[in-house]
Amino acid sequence: MTADRVAAADRAAAADRRPAGEIRTDAEPIPGQLLLPGMPGQRAPATDQPVLPGLEFPAGDDTGAAGVSDAELAAVAADLGALDRDGSRMADAIRGALDMLLDGQHTGRYRWEQLHKTEKTHAGTLVEIALARTLQLADGTMLDYTIAGVDVDCKFSHRLGGWMIPPEADAKLLLLVQASDEDGTWSAGLIRATEENLSPGGNRDSKRALNERGRTAVRWLHLRAPLQENVLIRLPGPDVKAIFAPPSGQQRVNELFRRAQRMRVSRTVVATVAMQDDYMKRVRDGGGARDQLRAEGIVIFGDYAGDQVLAAALGLPRPGPGEFVSARLARRASVASDGREYARSVRLAGCDWLLASPADPAEPAPALPRR
Repeated sequence: MTADRVAAADRAAAADRRPAGEIRTDAEPIPGQLLLPGMPGQRAPATDQPVLPGLEFPAGDDTGAAGVSDAELAAVAADLGALDRDGSRMADAIRGALDMLLDGQHTGRYRWEQLHKTEKTHAGTLVEIALARTLQLADGTMLDYTIAGVDVDCKFSHRLGGWMIPPEADAKLLLLVQASDEDGTWSAGLIRATEENLSPGGNRDSKRALNERGRTAVRWLHLRAPLQENVLIRLPGPDVKAIFAPPSGQQRVNELFRRAQRMRVSRTVVATVAMQDDYMKRVRDGGGARDQLRAEGIVIFGDYAGDQVLAAALGLPRPGPGEFVSARLARRASVASDGREYARSVRLAGCDWLLASPADPAEPAPALPRR
Protein backbone atom coordinates (compact mmCIF):
# COMPACT_ATOMS: atom_id res chain seq x y z
CA MET A 1 0.00 0.00 0.00
CA THR A 2 1.48 3.34 -1.01
CA ALA A 3 2.29 6.01 1.55
CA ASP A 4 -0.23 8.42 -0.04
CA ARG A 5 -3.10 5.93 0.28
CA VAL A 6 -2.17 5.05 3.86
CA ALA A 7 -2.02 8.75 4.73
CA ALA A 8 -5.42 9.33 3.14
CA ALA A 9 -6.87 6.42 5.09
CA ASP A 10 -5.37 7.85 8.28
CA ARG A 11 -7.02 11.22 7.66
CA ALA A 12 -10.38 9.50 7.09
CA ALA A 13 -9.98 7.46 10.26
CA ALA A 14 -8.99 10.56 12.23
CA ALA A 15 -12.36 12.14 11.45
CA ASP A 16 -14.05 9.30 13.30
CA ARG A 17 -11.83 9.11 16.38
CA ARG A 18 -13.36 9.70 19.76
CA PRO A 19 -12.26 9.47 23.37
CA ALA A 20 -11.79 5.99 24.81
CA GLY A 21 -14.94 4.60 26.36
CA GLU A 22 -17.36 6.37 24.03
CA ILE A 23 -19.66 3.87 22.36
CA ARG A 24 -20.08 4.06 18.62
CA THR A 25 -23.69 3.72 17.56
CA ASP A 26 -23.20 3.73 13.77
CA ALA A 27 -21.04 0.61 13.43
CA GLU A 28 -20.93 -0.80 9.93
CA PRO A 29 -22.96 -4.03 9.64
CA ILE A 30 -21.25 -7.20 8.56
CA PRO A 31 -22.29 -8.15 4.98
CA GLY A 32 -25.06 -10.73 5.24
CA GLN A 33 -25.52 -10.05 8.97
CA LEU A 34 -29.03 -10.51 10.33
CA LEU A 35 -30.24 -7.16 11.64
CA LEU A 36 -31.79 -7.51 15.06
CA PRO A 37 -34.17 -5.02 16.69
CA GLY A 38 -32.26 -1.98 17.85
CA MET A 39 -29.37 -2.51 15.41
CA PRO A 40 -28.70 0.15 12.76
CA GLY A 41 -29.91 -0.65 9.29
CA GLN A 42 -27.42 -1.10 6.45
CA ARG A 43 -27.21 1.86 4.14
CA ALA A 44 -26.62 1.35 0.45
CA PRO A 45 -23.24 2.81 -0.51
CA ALA A 46 -23.11 5.79 -2.81
CA THR A 47 -21.61 4.74 -6.12
CA ASP A 48 -21.10 8.21 -7.63
CA GLN A 49 -22.02 6.53 -10.90
CA PRO A 50 -23.09 8.98 -13.61
CA VAL A 51 -26.63 8.31 -14.75
CA LEU A 52 -27.21 8.51 -18.49
CA PRO A 53 -30.19 10.47 -19.83
CA GLY A 54 -33.23 8.23 -20.02
CA LEU A 55 -31.71 5.63 -17.70
CA GLU A 56 -32.74 7.13 -14.38
CA PHE A 57 -35.33 4.34 -14.24
CA PRO A 58 -37.86 5.44 -11.63
CA ALA A 59 -39.69 2.52 -10.04
CA GLY A 60 -42.47 1.31 -12.30
CA ASP A 61 -45.92 0.23 -11.21
CA ASP A 62 -48.00 -2.79 -12.16
CA THR A 63 -50.06 -1.11 -14.87
CA GLY A 64 -49.84 -1.94 -18.52
CA ALA A 65 -51.55 -0.58 -21.60
CA ALA A 66 -54.53 1.67 -20.94
CA GLY A 67 -53.66 1.68 -17.24
CA VAL A 68 -54.83 -1.93 -16.71
CA SER A 69 -53.24 -3.54 -13.65
CA ASP A 70 -50.89 -6.46 -14.36
CA ALA A 71 -51.86 -8.94 -11.65
CA GLU A 72 -49.39 -11.57 -12.88
CA LEU A 73 -46.46 -9.17 -12.62
CA ALA A 74 -47.51 -8.19 -9.12
CA ALA A 75 -47.78 -11.86 -8.10
CA VAL A 76 -44.32 -12.67 -9.48
CA ALA A 77 -42.85 -9.64 -7.69
CA ALA A 78 -44.45 -10.77 -4.43
CA ASP A 79 -43.12 -14.32 -4.77
CA LEU A 80 -39.58 -13.15 -5.53
CA GLY A 81 -39.75 -10.74 -2.62
CA ALA A 82 -40.79 -13.54 -0.28
CA LEU A 83 -37.96 -15.78 -1.52
CA ASP A 84 -35.28 -13.11 -1.09
CA ARG A 85 -36.42 -10.09 0.89
CA ASP A 86 -33.08 -8.25 1.05
CA GLY A 87 -31.68 -9.42 -2.29
CA SER A 88 -28.68 -11.15 -0.69
CA ARG A 89 -29.44 -14.50 -2.32
CA MET A 90 -29.75 -12.97 -5.77
CA ALA A 91 -26.56 -10.97 -5.21
CA ASP A 92 -24.66 -14.13 -4.25
CA ALA A 93 -25.98 -15.97 -7.29
CA ILE A 94 -24.99 -13.16 -9.67
CA ARG A 95 -21.55 -12.82 -8.05
CA GLY A 96 -21.01 -16.57 -8.38
CA ALA A 97 -22.06 -16.59 -12.04
CA LEU A 98 -19.67 -13.75 -12.92
CA ASP A 99 -16.83 -15.42 -11.03
CA MET A 100 -17.49 -18.70 -12.82
CA LEU A 101 -17.40 -16.92 -16.16
CA LEU A 102 -14.12 -15.12 -15.40
CA ASP A 103 -12.60 -18.32 -13.94
CA GLY A 104 -9.84 -16.26 -12.32
CA GLN A 105 -8.28 -19.23 -10.53
CA HIS A 106 -7.28 -20.72 -13.89
CA THR A 107 -7.05 -17.64 -16.10
CA GLY A 108 -6.05 -14.70 -13.86
CA ARG A 109 -8.90 -12.67 -15.37
CA TYR A 110 -10.88 -10.23 -13.23
CA ARG A 111 -12.50 -7.75 -15.67
CA TRP A 112 -15.50 -8.06 -17.98
CA GLU A 113 -13.39 -6.64 -20.82
CA GLN A 114 -11.03 -9.61 -20.55
CA LEU A 115 -13.77 -12.02 -21.64
CA HIS A 116 -14.18 -13.19 -25.22
CA LYS A 117 -17.32 -12.16 -27.09
CA THR A 118 -18.76 -15.68 -26.94
CA GLU A 119 -18.16 -15.81 -23.19
CA LYS A 120 -20.05 -12.55 -22.68
CA THR A 121 -22.96 -14.06 -24.61
CA HIS A 122 -22.85 -17.06 -22.25
CA ALA A 123 -23.13 -14.82 -19.17
CA GLY A 124 -26.91 -14.68 -19.41
CA THR A 125 -27.20 -18.48 -19.28
CA LEU A 126 -24.96 -18.71 -16.20
CA VAL A 127 -26.93 -16.00 -14.38
CA GLU A 128 -30.22 -17.68 -15.30
CA ILE A 129 -29.03 -21.06 -13.96
CA ALA A 130 -27.50 -19.54 -10.82
CA LEU A 131 -30.73 -17.73 -9.93
CA ALA A 132 -32.82 -20.85 -10.56
CA ARG A 133 -30.61 -22.92 -8.24
CA THR A 134 -30.28 -20.30 -5.51
CA LEU A 135 -33.97 -19.37 -5.38
CA GLN A 136 -35.13 -22.90 -6.30
CA LEU A 137 -37.23 -21.64 -9.19
CA ALA A 138 -39.22 -24.17 -11.21
CA ASP A 139 -38.61 -24.57 -14.93
CA GLY A 140 -40.95 -22.66 -17.19
CA THR A 141 -43.27 -24.23 -19.75
CA MET A 142 -41.90 -22.21 -22.67
CA LEU A 143 -39.61 -19.71 -20.92
CA ASP A 144 -36.93 -19.97 -18.21
CA TYR A 145 -38.93 -20.06 -14.97
CA THR A 146 -42.38 -20.63 -13.54
CA ILE A 147 -42.97 -18.14 -10.71
CA ALA A 148 -46.39 -17.73 -9.07
CA GLY A 149 -47.74 -20.01 -11.80
CA VAL A 150 -46.51 -17.64 -14.54
CA ASP A 151 -43.88 -18.23 -17.24
CA VAL A 152 -41.00 -15.74 -16.80
CA ASP A 153 -37.98 -15.20 -19.06
CA CYS A 154 -34.65 -14.12 -17.54
CA LYS A 155 -32.52 -11.59 -19.42
CA PHE A 156 -29.06 -10.43 -18.34
CA SER A 157 -27.05 -7.42 -19.44
CA HIS A 158 -23.72 -6.05 -18.23
CA ARG A 159 -25.07 -2.58 -19.02
CA LEU A 160 -28.19 -1.15 -17.43
CA GLY A 161 -30.75 -0.90 -20.24
CA GLY A 162 -28.85 -3.23 -22.58
CA TRP A 163 -31.29 -6.15 -22.59
CA MET A 164 -32.32 -7.63 -25.96
CA ILE A 165 -35.76 -9.23 -26.06
CA PRO A 166 -36.40 -12.16 -28.46
CA PRO A 167 -39.69 -12.58 -30.38
CA GLU A 168 -40.73 -15.60 -28.29
CA ALA A 169 -40.85 -13.35 -25.22
CA ASP A 170 -43.35 -10.91 -26.76
CA ALA A 171 -46.14 -10.14 -24.29
CA LYS A 172 -44.42 -12.31 -21.66
CA LEU A 173 -43.05 -11.34 -18.27
CA LEU A 174 -39.30 -10.69 -18.08
CA LEU A 175 -36.94 -10.77 -15.13
CA LEU A 176 -34.30 -8.20 -16.12
CA VAL A 177 -30.93 -8.63 -14.39
CA GLN A 178 -27.85 -6.40 -14.68
CA ALA A 179 -24.50 -6.41 -12.90
CA SER A 180 -21.21 -4.56 -13.29
CA ASP A 181 -17.98 -5.13 -11.38
CA GLU A 182 -16.74 -1.75 -12.58
CA ASP A 183 -19.69 0.00 -10.89
CA GLY A 184 -19.88 -2.48 -8.03
CA THR A 185 -23.67 -2.72 -8.39
CA TRP A 186 -26.43 -5.04 -9.60
CA SER A 187 -30.09 -4.60 -10.43
CA ALA A 188 -33.14 -6.79 -11.01
CA GLY A 189 -36.63 -5.82 -12.13
CA LEU A 190 -39.77 -7.05 -13.86
CA ILE A 191 -41.51 -5.87 -17.01
CA ARG A 192 -43.96 -7.22 -19.56
CA ALA A 193 -42.59 -7.25 -23.09
CA THR A 194 -45.49 -5.47 -24.77
CA GLU A 195 -45.28 -3.47 -27.99
CA GLU A 196 -45.57 -0.23 -26.05
CA ASN A 197 -42.43 -1.10 -24.08
CA LEU A 198 -40.22 -2.27 -26.98
CA SER A 199 -38.38 -0.45 -29.74
CA PRO A 200 -40.02 -0.76 -33.17
CA GLY A 201 -36.91 -2.12 -34.91
CA GLY A 202 -34.83 -5.16 -33.98
CA ASN A 203 -31.45 -6.64 -34.82
CA ARG A 204 -30.85 -9.37 -37.37
CA ASP A 205 -32.17 -11.93 -34.86
CA SER A 206 -35.34 -9.84 -34.47
CA LYS A 207 -34.42 -9.06 -30.86
CA ARG A 208 -35.60 -5.67 -29.61
CA ALA A 209 -34.47 -3.34 -26.83
CA LEU A 210 -36.66 -1.51 -24.34
CA ASN A 211 -37.77 1.89 -25.57
CA GLU A 212 -37.90 4.98 -23.38
CA ARG A 213 -41.31 4.08 -22.01
CA GLY A 214 -40.18 0.53 -21.31
CA ARG A 215 -37.15 1.66 -19.38
CA THR A 216 -39.34 3.73 -17.08
CA ALA A 217 -41.96 0.96 -16.75
CA VAL A 218 -39.62 -1.57 -15.11
CA ARG A 219 -40.78 -2.58 -11.63
CA TRP A 220 -37.48 -2.70 -9.76
CA LEU A 221 -36.97 -5.36 -7.12
CA HIS A 222 -33.42 -4.05 -6.51
CA LEU A 223 -31.84 -1.10 -8.27
CA ARG A 224 -28.08 -0.48 -8.15
CA ALA A 225 -27.68 -2.64 -5.05
CA PRO A 226 -24.09 -3.25 -3.92
CA LEU A 227 -22.27 -6.17 -5.53
CA GLN A 228 -19.47 -7.87 -3.57
CA GLU A 229 -16.41 -5.82 -4.42
CA ASN A 230 -13.61 -7.00 -6.70
CA VAL A 231 -10.65 -5.22 -5.11
CA LEU A 232 -8.47 -5.72 -8.21
CA ILE A 233 -10.74 -3.29 -10.06
CA ARG A 234 -10.53 -0.71 -7.25
CA LEU A 235 -6.72 -0.72 -7.05
CA PRO A 236 -4.59 1.54 -9.30
CA GLY A 237 -3.13 -0.11 -12.40
CA PRO A 238 0.50 -0.03 -11.17
CA ASP A 239 -0.52 -1.84 -7.97
CA VAL A 240 -2.35 -4.56 -9.90
CA LYS A 241 0.66 -4.97 -12.20
CA ALA A 242 2.94 -5.31 -9.16
CA ILE A 243 0.62 -7.93 -7.62
CA PHE A 244 0.71 -10.15 -10.71
CA ALA A 245 4.45 -9.65 -11.37
CA PRO A 246 6.00 -12.22 -8.96
CA PRO A 247 6.54 -15.72 -10.38
CA SER A 248 5.04 -17.71 -7.49
CA GLY A 249 1.47 -17.78 -6.21
CA GLN A 250 2.59 -17.21 -2.64
CA GLN A 251 4.56 -14.09 -3.59
CA ARG A 252 1.58 -12.74 -5.54
CA VAL A 253 -0.78 -13.28 -2.60
CA ASN A 254 1.69 -11.57 -0.27
CA GLU A 255 1.83 -8.58 -2.61
CA LEU A 256 -1.96 -8.50 -2.79
CA PHE A 257 -2.27 -8.04 0.96
CA ARG A 258 0.56 -5.48 1.01
CA ARG A 259 -1.12 -3.28 -1.59
CA ALA A 260 -4.81 -3.81 -0.82
CA GLN A 261 -4.61 -2.82 2.84
CA ARG A 262 -7.78 -1.66 4.62
CA MET A 263 -9.92 -3.04 1.78
CA ARG A 264 -12.11 -6.14 1.61
CA VAL A 265 -10.44 -8.93 -0.38
CA SER A 266 -12.68 -11.82 -1.41
CA ARG A 267 -11.69 -15.45 -1.59
CA THR A 268 -12.24 -15.29 -5.35
CA VAL A 269 -9.67 -12.50 -5.67
CA VAL A 270 -7.17 -14.61 -3.70
CA ALA A 271 -7.80 -17.51 -6.11
CA THR A 272 -7.36 -15.19 -9.11
CA VAL A 273 -4.03 -13.92 -7.82
CA ALA A 274 -2.68 -17.28 -6.62
CA MET A 275 -3.88 -19.26 -9.67
CA GLN A 276 -3.41 -22.50 -7.71
CA ASP A 277 -5.71 -25.24 -6.46
CA ASP A 278 -4.59 -24.72 -2.85
CA TYR A 279 -4.97 -20.94 -2.97
CA MET A 280 -6.38 -20.67 0.57
CA LYS A 281 -3.18 -22.18 1.94
CA ARG A 282 -1.42 -19.05 0.64
CA VAL A 283 -3.32 -16.94 3.20
CA ARG A 284 -3.45 -19.10 6.31
CA ASP A 285 -1.10 -19.37 9.24
CA GLY A 286 1.49 -22.10 8.92
CA GLY A 287 3.56 -20.56 6.17
CA GLY A 288 1.01 -18.44 4.29
CA ALA A 289 0.71 -14.66 3.97
CA ARG A 290 -0.42 -14.29 7.58
CA ASP A 291 2.93 -15.65 8.77
CA GLN A 292 5.11 -14.07 6.10
CA LEU A 293 3.69 -10.54 6.40
CA ARG A 294 3.61 -10.47 10.19
CA ALA A 295 7.31 -9.51 10.24
CA GLU A 296 6.37 -6.36 8.29
CA GLY A 297 3.69 -5.50 10.83
CA ILE A 298 0.83 -6.54 8.53
CA VAL A 299 -2.10 -8.45 10.03
CA ILE A 300 -4.75 -10.22 7.93
CA PHE A 301 -8.22 -10.33 9.49
CA GLY A 302 -10.61 -13.01 8.24
CA ASP A 303 -14.27 -13.86 8.67
CA TYR A 304 -13.80 -15.35 12.15
CA ALA A 305 -16.06 -13.61 14.66
CA GLY A 306 -13.05 -12.50 16.73
CA ASP A 307 -11.31 -11.05 13.65
CA GLN A 308 -14.45 -9.14 12.71
CA VAL A 309 -14.64 -7.58 16.17
CA LEU A 310 -10.95 -6.58 16.12
CA ALA A 311 -11.20 -5.12 12.59
CA ALA A 312 -14.26 -3.07 13.55
CA ALA A 313 -12.55 -1.85 16.72
CA LEU A 314 -9.72 -0.47 14.59
CA GLY A 315 -12.17 1.25 12.23
CA LEU A 316 -11.47 -1.19 9.38
CA PRO A 317 -14.12 -2.71 7.10
CA ARG A 318 -15.47 -5.87 8.68
CA PRO A 319 -14.59 -8.91 6.55
CA GLY A 320 -17.75 -10.72 5.55
CA PRO A 321 -18.09 -14.41 4.68
CA GLY A 322 -15.08 -15.50 2.59
CA GLU A 323 -13.39 -12.07 2.90
CA PHE A 324 -10.14 -10.73 4.34
CA VAL A 325 -8.90 -7.28 5.37
CA SER A 326 -5.18 -6.56 5.85
CA ALA A 327 -3.60 -3.63 7.70
CA ARG A 328 -0.21 -2.67 9.11
CA LEU A 329 -0.27 -2.13 12.87
CA ALA A 330 1.97 -0.21 15.26
CA ARG A 331 2.28 -0.47 19.03
CA ARG A 332 0.89 2.56 20.80
CA ALA A 333 4.10 2.81 22.85
CA SER A 334 6.13 3.08 19.60
CA VAL A 335 4.02 5.88 18.12
CA ALA A 336 5.16 9.46 18.60
CA SER A 337 2.66 11.95 20.04
CA ASP A 338 1.06 13.20 16.83
CA GLY A 339 -2.55 13.69 17.87
CA ARG A 340 -3.40 10.00 17.82
CA GLU A 341 -3.68 9.61 21.57
CA TYR A 342 -7.38 8.80 21.14
CA ALA A 343 -6.95 6.64 18.04
CA ARG A 344 -8.74 3.33 18.04
CA SER A 345 -6.62 0.51 19.35
CA VAL A 346 -6.88 -3.17 20.28
CA ARG A 347 -4.97 -5.13 22.91
CA LEU A 348 -3.02 -8.08 21.51
CA ALA A 349 -0.24 -10.03 23.20
CA GLY A 350 -0.29 -7.66 26.17
CA CYS A 351 0.20 -4.46 24.11
CA ASP A 352 -2.10 -1.84 22.60
CA TRP A 353 -1.96 -1.75 18.79
CA LEU A 354 -3.36 0.81 16.38
CA LEU A 355 -3.32 1.31 12.61
CA ALA A 356 0.15 2.34 11.50
CA SER A 357 0.81 5.53 9.55
CA PRO A 358 3.59 5.82 6.94
CA ALA A 359 5.77 7.53 9.56
CA ASP A 360 5.51 4.70 12.08
CA PRO A 361 8.48 2.32 12.18
CA ALA A 362 7.92 -1.20 10.88
CA GLU A 363 7.85 -3.82 13.64
CA PRO A 364 6.59 -7.40 13.85
CA ALA A 365 2.86 -7.61 14.45
CA PRO A 366 1.26 -9.97 16.97
CA ALA A 367 -0.54 -13.14 15.95
CA LEU A 368 -4.32 -12.87 16.09
CA PRO A 369 -5.91 -14.96 18.87
CA ARG A 370 -7.37 -18.30 17.81
CA ARG A 371 -9.44 -20.69 19.93
